[in-house]
Amino acid sequence: MEKVNNELQLKDKVKDFIIMTIGMFMVAGGMYFFFMPNKLAIGGANGLGIVINKFFPMLSVGTLMIIINVVLFILAFIIVGNGFGAKTIYVSLGISGIISLLERFLPMSHPFTDEVFLEMIVGILISGAGMGVVFNHNASTGGTDILAKILNKFFHIDLGKGVLMCDLSVTIMAGFAFETKLALFAMVGVIMNGFVIDAIIDGINMCKEVTIISDKYDEIKEYILKDLAKGTTIYNAKGGFSNEEKNVLVVVVSRRDFAKLRKRIYEVDKNAFITVNNICEIFGEGFNALLN
Repeated sequence: MEKVNNELQLKDKVKDFIIMTIGMFMVAGGMYFFFMPNKLAIGGANGLGIVINKFFPMLSVGTLMIIINVVLFILAFIIVGNGFGAKTIYVSLGISGIISLLERFLPMSHPFTDEVFLEMIVGILISGAGMGVVFNHNASTGGTDILAKILNKFFHIDLGKGVLMCDLSVTIMAGFAFETKLALFAMVGVIMNGFVIDAIIDGINMCKEVTIISDKYDEIKEYILKDLAKGTTIYNAKGGFSNEEKNVLVVVVSRRDFAKLRKRIYEVDKNAFITVNNICEIFGEGFNALLN
């Protein structure tokens, strides 16, 4: 039994590593192909690297990102303590390394188009989706996340507000380094990026909480337990209009399983009454571990 559990844990770790690596490449791709050619300093170590590269062109943005992240990690370990796991170190340095390699072997001499706003949106969709994948696996991309931790320790500023403050500071610096229009684009990009990340995380974790009232609840319960392999909660309720007592089933299922469940309920009892709620986060047996 212990051997089986160890094998499952190893498989989960390998799966996490693969998914995080895909997210890492998405983040690096969005930054390198869309942000950097347009000088869009949309926060983070990448944005700061773009600004510094303006004054020290002999240092590539990828190299600057590695230096920035290493310095920030050292500061974090000294000031905040060991609050950053191996996943975050792997992802943040991995993104910097990928960008550095792309600069060397696939240089971008100019943007794909002359539409800065269009490229910013495409870049945010790609990199923001990648960040959502990374964050969903309990890692981060480093950079301003680390500065936010330091601000939180000394000034008790919320982490979300700290990240926003740091990212907006980078865009202000971009305004001095480049033209004001690019800084305003970057400022809008910082806000849009946050929405994309939240949407991706919510979408990945989305489940359905289904409440079912049916005279044939036994058949529906058996289907949930045996065919969907999900647990269910049953409680007794009394109708306000009919005064009849009925059993109510409550179950949380994936979107795919919900389609199967809805079809089965229709086959068993066309008069069943169901309500459905979207759930973005759920922890426990059969779902995500409470701590990972």
